[in-house]
Amino acid sequence: MVRAESGRGPSGSLPTSSRPLAAPFAARPDGRHENHPDFAHEESLVARGARNVAGVDEVGRGPLAGPVVAAAVILDPARIPPGLHDSKSLSRRARERADLLIRESARIGLGEASVEEIEELNISRATHLAMERAVAALGAAPDHALVDGLHLPPNLPCPGSPLVRGDSRSLSIAAASIVAKVWRDGIMVALAQQHPGYGWETNMGYGSKSHMAALQAKGPTPHHRRTFAPVHKLLWQEGTASR
Repeated sequence: MVRAESGRGPSGSLPTSSRPLAAPFAARPDGRHENHPDFAHEESLVARGARNVAGVDEVGRGPLAGPVVAAAVILDPARIPPGLHDSKSLSRRARERADLLIRESARIGLGEASVEEIEELNISRATHLAMERAVAALGAAPDHALVDGLHLPPNLPCPGSPLVRGDSRSLSIAAASIVAKVWRDGIMVALAQQHPGYGWETNMGYGSKSHMAALQAKGPTPHHRRTFAPVHKLLWQEGTASR
C-alpha cells in the first residue's frame, strides 16, 4: 500500500552512496556522547547540487502484529518545525503535535508493507519495500534520500545514502520517524477495535506481557506475523497438541 501526500518539486540526481555516513558525536559533560538531529547532512547535499533531500525512516520492524510503515519527508529549510527528534524519545502527545507541524510545512510520502508481504519476503526486505513505496509516494522523486540504517533499499527511486542512527542525526529522518510512528499507531488503534483484547491500542503490536497473554488465550489473528518466533512457537505448540 502506498500513501501519497503533499505537492511536487524539481528532481535531479546525485551519486548514490552505499557507505553509511560517518556519525558526528557531541560530547556530554560526563564524557559520554549524545546526538541531536540537525540539518548538516541535508545542507551538504544541497551544496553539491541537490534541491530536494528526503529523510526516510520506518516503524514496525519488531512487533508481532500489523504492517511495517515507512515515511519519506522533504523539509522546507525555512519552515523546519521545532523539537524534531527520534520518535522513540518523544511522548505520544509530543509526536502527534510534531506530526501536525510537519504535515503543515513538508512534503510527505507514506508506504506500508503488509503482514502478508512480511511473511513472504522477511522483515528486512519488507521494510525496504515500505521505504521504496514511501519515496515513490512523494510524487516527483527527490534529488537524494537519506535513509536510516546500514543499507539502502535496492529499488529506491532516487539516489540515496544510508545513515546509521539517522533519526538522531538528521532532522529530515527524525521527521520521517515521527510521521511513520504516528501513522502506524493509528493503524494499530483501528485494528484494536476490530480485534479487542490484544491491547494493540497501547502496545501497538509489540510483544508486551498483556499481548502475549492474549495471544496464548485467544490465538493469533490474521494480522499476526506467523513467522515471528513467539507466534510461530505458539502455532507449533497448538499443532503438536492437536495431533
